[in-house]
Amino acid sequence: MSIKMSILRSTENYSDNIMRLKLALDNAEVVVIGAGAGLSTSAGFIYDGAKFDEYFKDFKEKYGFEDMYTGGFYPYDTLEEYWAYWSRYIYINRYTPIPKPVYTDLYKIVKNKEYFVITTNVDHCFQRSGFDKERLFYTQGDYGLFQCSEPCRNETFDNEDIIDKMIRSQKNMRIPSELIPICPHCGKPMTMNLRSDNKFVEDEGWHKAAEKYKLFLERNSMKKILFLELGVGYNTPIIIKYPFWQMTMDNKDAFYVCINKEKAPVPKYIENRSLCIDEDIGNVLKRLLAS
Repeated sequence: MSIKMSILRSTENYSDNIMRLKLALDNAEVVVIGAGAGLSTSAGFIYDGAKFDEYFKDFKEKYGFEDMYTGGFYPYDTLEEYWAYWSRYIYINRYTPIPKPVYTDLYKIVKNKEYFVITTNVDHCFQRSGFDKERLFYTQGDYGLFQCSEPCRNETFDNEDIIDKMIRSQKNMRIPSELIPICPHCGKPMTMNLRSDNKFVEDEGWHKAAEKYKLFLERNSMKKILFLELGVGYNTPIIIKYPFWQMTMDNKDAFYVCINKEKAPVPKYIENRSLCIDEDIGNVLKRLLAS
């Protein structure tokens, strides 16, 4: 079925859009936040440029990488070199401070609301910024978790301590062999708990979060609900974007907001209950807090 789309670039000025967003939040009984990569980009997590050059200069010189993402897919000859790269990657994007206060600003805006968060981001920024972990659903994994590469069972393992050891002890683009993470059950190498193929582990915590999200939506399906979509693109639109459109259509009291720089479309069937803001998310949240 084709969906007739309308790219809403409002004729209203920026201040009018901020006021409409404020009104939508004030009127909402419930807020469902759907967050994609654009939110973390706005918060300062950039995969190329100065930070890449600072942390991956040696890999750049050896392999010609220009960004972290490219280096993450390279078929390294040894696990020692693979984990030298990935330990830095995980450390930067999961354990270093969040560069800009975008997530904390968002928390200030919704903390007194009945809210739930579904996100495809894997950097754990929501929980690190004060959001209630019982109201978070990380659908695509977490940089802070390992899983068996087989996998031999649906279990994940916290990696903060071992990542710290890898960062501190690596030399010449390699970690010591004894630090290569191995599954304690089957002895196979570990890998990141990131959804990239059919081996992604959905552990007990993942299923509990999925069920809480499902029940939250069911319990609030006919309330005045605001679907607040932030930085979601078209890599996996069936997780957040398309369901948000459908749920807005199904509930006459629902309202849909999309904030995303240069990527803010909405289907015509809900455009009368939608607001799309083509601006940097962090700037919008800052203006909203000041309004």
